[in-house]
Amino acid sequence: MKKYFFLFFLQCLNINYCQSQQETQKRLEKEKAILVKEIKQINSILFSNNNIKKSALDEIQDLDVKIRVRNKLIKVTNQEINLISKQININQRDIEIQRVQLVKLKDDYANMIRKSYYSKSRQSRLMFLFSSESFYQAYNRFKYLSQYAKHRKKQGEIIFKKTNLLNKLNIELLSKKVNKESLIRENQVSQLIYQKEIESQKLMIGELIKKQKDLEYRIRKNEKKIAAFDKEIERLIKVAIDNANRKTSSPSTLNFSITPEAKLVGKSFYANKGKLPWPVEEGIVIQNFGTQLHPVVRTTKIRSNGITIATNQTADARAIFKGIVMTVLSYKGSNPTVLVQHGSYITAYTNLEVVYVKKGQSLRPKEKIGKVFTNPTTGKTELKFSIFQSSTPINPKGWIYRL
Repeated sequence: MKKYFFLFFLQCLNINYCQSQQETQKRLEKEKAILVKEIKQINSILFSNNNIKKSALDEIQDLDVKIRVRNKLIKVTNQEINLISKQININQRDIEIQRVQLVKLKDDYANMIRKSYYSKSRQSRLMFLFSSESFYQAYNRFKYLSQYAKHRKKQGEIIFKKTNLLNKLNIELLSKKVNKESLIRENQVSQLIYQKEIESQKLMIGELIKKQKDLEYRIRKNEKKIAAFDKEIERLIKVAIDNANRKTSSPSTLNFSITPEAKLVGKSFYANKGKLPWPVEEGIVIQNFGTQLHPVVRTTKIRSNGITIATNQTADARAIFKGIVMTVLSYKGSNPTVLVQHGSYITAYTNLEVVYVKKGQSLRPKEKIGKVFTNPTTGKTELKFSIFQSSTPINPKGWIYRL
């Protein structure tokens, strides 16, 4: 009896656990679909144009983006496999619980049939009723016989349901095993591609190491250029803050003193944190925010006050939220940058080929700002995107949806 109670207790515990696992499975499937889509985008954006001869450095950087995403895909698929393995174990345990219960039910039912048979052979039901000493006893005997018949019928129905449930669990188990095998094969293919990409990257890096000093010099030179440009953007933001604050007689030069209407825009911008649209319709982040090691020359650090997104050659930059064009600037012959103010927040869209907007213009969410520049030498179309809270750069990752 204790054994049956323990099995029943385990079965009750499984209900909540299975619900949690179903939610985890849905989340993993969603993550996997996003990563598969991202790899397709990487192939489409970074590897589809065979007519353009990339530099070895660009090849390595592009491959690094794909390797990182494929590695994530392998990890998510492994999590799926582990989850299905747990589900298989649960199904096997449930099958054993149902099998034990079914055996007991069948034994009980067989005993009932035997007792009913012996009862019929000794005396008929009518004799059993008529031999009663009183009407009350006859009524109770009749009630007992009716309940016994109902119980037999109910036991038969329970056995039928348990048998069906057992068959269903066996089918589910088989389906999960097939799914697991499919995922294992899928992951084996991904791992083979991953290893080939790693080996290819290692070979290219090996060739570049011979020119490490030259590369370090070029990277440092480019970093100085980027730092000077970033300072110019920050200077322009501070000038805008200063001009706005003069109108309100505010002494601060680091934070906007803004109108009540602009405050509402800023609050609304903040309220949409994590839900803001991408600044391009389709793209891949190829450089993250902040200080980081160079993806190829690991002895060198690079810094970015925004993110760089690789996109399609016909792509347009678009406003991530309603706002007003603060300025359009070109710094020392570089491609144009558009700054858009959203209350006390500012977004910057850098590396545009054609600008569609002008200073003071009001913008709607997703309104086109300009065409993103395509480098004719590398064939790359890249937008640098930044968010500032007053004059302080902040990481777009926590603000843009699924960045």
